[in-house]
Amino acid sequence: MKSRRDDLVETALKLFYIHGFNATGIDRILAESGVAKMTLYKHFRSKDELILAALQLRDERFRNWLMAEMEKASADPEERLLSMFSALETWFLGKAFKGLGFSGCAFINAAGEFGDQAHPAHRLAAEHKRRIVDYLAELCRQAELPEPEKLAEQLALLKEGAIATAHVRNMPEAARTAEKMARVLIESAKAGDGGSAT
Repeated sequence: MKSRRDDLVETALKLFYIHGFNATGIDRILAESGVAKMTLYKHFRSKDELILAALQLRDERFRNWLMAEMEKASADPEERLLSMFSALETWFLGKAFKGLGFSGCAFINAAGEFGDQAHPAHRLAAEHKRRIVDYLAELCRQAELPEPEKLAEQLALLKEGAIATAHVRNMPEAARTAEKMARVLIESAKAGDGGSAT
């Protein structure tokens, strides 16, 4: 059963994602969640703490969703890597997270709004991205692809480019373009040409 804290974080995440972190005020979050101000300050000392809780929820939810989509797509680790882009297209089309649509990446948005790399929200955004790279590197190792960490970084770069293009230019088909490029990268790595893509 969801607690009042859960309701608060859930509502905050939705509003931050759709409207932005700085543009969304505490009063709006309280109004939409139906939570009293006293309850808010019982759980969070500041708006910044609520932002971090919302980002932590998004990190857990997004990674669980993405990994589940990739794992159900194929048992083969190489095909799983490529299936990431089909999952991204589902997200870009607004079909991945109920009631949220697609408003870009919450972590790119957070890093943009909190530009100081020492800011906790910026650090959390960087940690989320690193965890995705770690997962891709593990799949590269399982697929016995050369230089798995390097290839994972290259595939993550394609992912990030697809997200930005889909969001900024309203092009969900960027996921398919990125998948074609990923196939070339993987084939190049297998052929021993991995160094040419750095």
